[in-house]
Amino acid sequence: MRSSRKLLWLLIAVICCAGLAMSLTWGTRGADPNTVIDDFPIEVTLRDISSAVLATGIIKPSIGAEVKVGSRVSGVVARLHVEIGDKVEQGQLLGELDPTEYEARCRQAQASLENARAELTFRRLELERQEALFEGGFTSGRQLDEARARFDLAQASVKEAQARLAYDEVQLAYTRISAPISGVIAAVSTQEGETVAASLAAPTFVVLIDLDRLEVWAYVDETDIGRIQEGQRATFTVDTYPDVDFGGVVTAIYPKAEMKDNVVNYVTIINIDDGTGTFRSGEARTVLRPEMTTTCRIYQETRGEIATLPSTVVHRDGAQRFVYLAEGEASTRHNVTVGWSDGSIVEITSGLTAGQHVLSEPRKELDQ
Repeated sequence: MRSSRKLLWLLIAVICCAGLAMSLTWGTRGADPNTVIDDFPIEVTLRDISSAVLATGIIKPSIGAEVKVGSRVSGVVARLHVEIGDKVEQGQLLGELDPTEYEARCRQAQASLENARAELTFRRLELERQEALFEGGFTSGRQLDEARARFDLAQASVKEAQARLAYDEVQLAYTRISAPISGVIAAVSTQEGETVAASLAAPTFVVLIDLDRLEVWAYVDETDIGRIQEGQRATFTVDTYPDVDFGGVVTAIYPKAEMKDNVVNYVTIINIDDGTGTFRSGEARTVLRPEMTTTCRIYQETRGEIATLPSTVVHRDGAQRFVYLAEGEASTRHNVTVGWSDGSIVEITSGLTAGQHVLSEPRKELDQ
């Protein structure tokens, strides 16, 4: 009686284990076909893919879009009219130096000019008198020549005084610092009350950036730079908006290489425009900022209706590429030739046709 009970419990345990195994197998067979499972066949499908070069980059202001505004004259900062983040228009007043010294120089130059003009008037009258005396025979030619020379010197003195006044007026105008371009104040390096000295280099007051003229510096590896040409389309993302694609076009490739992490890279300029990106140009300007890190994709060409497989199921043995084909309960290695790849999808140029199925991993090694 006791042995029959043991046999019954053993039979029940065997049935439960078998049912559990069948349920696990059916659950695996019914998985999402887009999920790569070791024993699940993957179909060779026809699709459109684009060959692209991937690169990291940085958003930078275009040439002329970032300006360091300084002073061409020395003096004390009397007024500063802007703060960081302010939007300014070209010609708008940014700051003022104390003009007292330069106004005094202008008044002095003006007085010198008036003195030179008075001297010129006197020398003109003297010359006219000497000419009249010479015609009447009451003076010599030497005295007439001396009068003419003094008149010429007086004329030169007037011109010199005029030039000096013009120079001092320009210096006075330099005490008012205006925006050379429209943009946003990115930095303020001088405060009211500070003394600035303009010698060999103009001291920087503020830094202006035109956010409407931004570009991407994409650092392309030396192995890919030969595939990059001006005019190619590109998209990029920034860390702030990882799910948003911005559009652009390649406009330049800098000839000088840059070393990043011991890798030779070439700077490729991508102009942000109304390309294929999710954000259009005008909208992009409201969210993009200089020095943002970018992940760029520069497109070479698009090819349609080609046989493809996920890159994860295509294996490499040296230069040879291969896949695993199901063969009954086992699998066999099958050589293929690949073409383009966009990183996740690879083109199969020979060895397989659309509709065939491959495995991600071998089921069992067969004797060759």
